[in-house]
Amino acid sequence: MAGPVKDPVDEPVRGPDGRSSRWEDHREARRATLVTAAVAAIDELGPGAGVAAIARAAGVSKPVLYRYFADKSDLHAAVGHWGATQVVDRLMPVLLGDLPLREKVYRACDEYLTLIAEHPHVFLLLVEHRAAGDPLADGKQLVAAGLARILGDTLRDLDVDASGAEPWAQGLVGLGLATGEWWLRRNTMSRAAVADHLGSFVWHALAGIAAEHGVRFDADGGVRVVPDDREGG
Repeated sequence: MAGPVKDPVDEPVRGPDGRSSRWEDHREARRATLVTAAVAAIDELGPGAGVAAIARAAGVSKPVLYRYFADKSDLHAAVGHWGATQVVDRLMPVLLGDLPLREKVYRACDEYLTLIAEHPHVFLLLVEHRAAGDPLADGKQLVAAGLARILGDTLRDLDVDASGAEPWAQGLVGLGLATGEWWLRRNTMSRAAVADHLGSFVWHALAGIAAEHGVRFDADGGVRVVPDDREGG
């Protein structure tokens, strides 16, 4: 359970001396602290945790929580942004590393599943509240933007048309959410097996797109590209 979070009497002070700016900085830092506490509370209490229970677990009163979040949807959206940031922080070092391309795809899928397995209640709370303002909306765009950039750069490096990078990235985000929710709810397969299937799906989609433009990868999907063996290719 998250420890108590002491809350001073906070009153915004406006003036030409920068105190208002310091208040805003404090407010953002305080929100971040409360989001971390909320994540810990949801991890413990489950995806059905309400605002009052989250506040108690975070060591603050419900009115204090509402000083920093307009309503429950605002709190959930902040937790969703936290989750998306975690995904980006886990995936980007793998996708931007020096591993062979195919290995990067498979490892990124495994990292993603490892992350949501660390916070299953948080993930399920977010997907369960999509109908009420979609707390994942901003987070999905954050992740999709990072994936689109990497997809675009990768395809351009292969001299392949990268115009589809953005819609493909949106599709990957949807695939990840749907697969993650199914896996956490059903638990009929190991993380390693799901990561392997998910990685295979993503890899063959990427390799297929490249193949349509005459690019062939070696067996490991390494940097070396096998020349197209089609006539006139």
